[in-house]
Amino acid sequence: MNYVNIIEQTLYECFQPTFLEVVDESELHRGHVGFKEGIQTHFKVVISAKIFEKMSRVSRERAIHKALGSNIMQNIHALSIKFQ
Repeated sequence: MNYVNIIEQTLYECFQPTFLEVVDESELHRGHVGFKEGIQTHFKVVISAKIFEKMSRVSRERAIHKALGSNIMQNIHALSIKFQ
């Protein structure tokens, strides 16, 4: 399963970002907890969207986690989020 594409598509649909970058950082975590050979497990999201302007950081992160849903969040080990 290509989680990069799924995460990108979901975040575009939910937040209409002006900037979005989703990076699979799984290989950087080789040997660490949660790393699984050949499986996408660790991701970095950099996002900017008008909807986030009046939200606190915690609210933004909760909105992203909710948008991605438990189906995705349960199948990945780590999600780093940076807001621009």
